[in-house]
Amino acid sequence: MRNYKNLGVWQHADDLTVQIYQITKQFPPAEVYGITSQLRRAAYSVPANIAEGAGRESNADYLRFLSMARGSLAEVEYFLHLSRRLEYLSEDSWNQLTARVNQTFAALGGLMKAIRKSLKT
Repeated sequence: MRNYKNLGVWQHADDLTVQIYQITKQFPPAEVYGITSQLRRAAYSVPANIAEGAGRESNADYLRFLSMARGSLAEVEYFLHLSRRLEYLSEDSWNQLTARVNQTFAALGGLMKAIRKSLKT
């Protein structure tokens, strides 16, 4: 089994999830079952899928889970956008979270590229 905790992409995703949990504590109570819940679920799905994929035996399975993580990360990106438009996030918070999302996308893309390369050899 691969050690997902040593992966930079997992660490970025884990940090992003913690940041999202902290910031969504300030969201309106009316959103507890709305954006707050959806954003948190999408956020924790990213490191969870990376971890689950790392536990799979084949690189093809690993790649599938990394792809699911990327989809969840895109969902996080949208919910952050919506939260900013609804003024639930300050510009500063939005900028910080968006930077973390972009770092995670970049790291995830790099890992996926390396896995795809290993599938071709």
